[in-house]
Amino acid sequence: MADKLEIGVMLSPRPTADEAMEKVADLGLTACQVHWSAAGSLEAAQELRAAADKHGINIATLWAMPTGRTVWDFVQGPTTIGLVPPATRSQRTAELIQAAQVAGAIGVPSITTHLGFIPEYPGDEDYYGTVHAIGSIAQVCLTEGIEFWFETGQETPVTLLRTIEDVGTGNLGVNLDPANLLMYGKANPVDALDVFGEHVRGVHAKDGEYPTDGTKLGKEKPMGEGRVNFPVLVPKLKAKGFTGVLAIEREISGPQQIEDIKRAIAILEPLC
Repeated sequence: MADKLEIGVMLSPRPTADEAMEKVADLGLTACQVHWSAAGSLEAAQELRAAADKHGINIATLWAMPTGRTVWDFVQGPTTIGLVPPATRSQRTAELIQAAQVAGAIGVPSITTHLGFIPEYPGDEDYYGTVHAIGSIAQVCLTEGIEFWFETGQETPVTLLRTIEDVGTGNLGVNLDPANLLMYGKANPVDALDVFGEHVRGVHAKDGEYPTDGTKLGKEKPMGEGRVNFPVLVPKLKAKGFTGVLAIEREISGPQQIEDIKRAIAILEPLC
């Protein structure tokens, strides 16, 4: 069991990488996950690395977002999110391979992305195609000496577990977003750890609610105002062997985002 987990934050390198990393340091944190265009250049990544080193920030993962249209709902999401949609799968596979090579070049230990609405039936053609694409990316990650993490959300925990087992490259992991499991109506995040807990490598410390609409996701909330039971979740993560970063994510902008992050730090510190 980890003695103390590291608290970080999810960020975008804007307006510049240096300013973003300075904000992390100003919060008293030493770690982050970086939201990164999967088609981002090595030059931009080197600037990110230099900024992180300057401010003493550990980059736990490049959260690699492929290009193309993405709709975060239950209606258009299945045909626009991640590697599942066949129309964009080849392009996005190539972009994630590029992101893996960039991460390896700057010494970031993993890339992360949403895979999409993975079919629950393993005989589905899109399931097979998605597993094949993941395997292609994972092999490049092996070459680069890094891991490939899958953010929870659109798939049930057992489907995500099966996918990891079927790809079978040994360098795959889960980036647990407990709020997403609620917001997509897929699972209680505490219970989900009984399914894939040993595979959790990263965490988005985010809160949220179940959906109350058949087309729209549940609402994201400031930590402590949603249904994620962090006082139970964090100790259970540690008991499952998790030693990574709890990266706080608050999907708003402006001064209120900073205040909500500070509140989340205060909630998490006693648990870590």
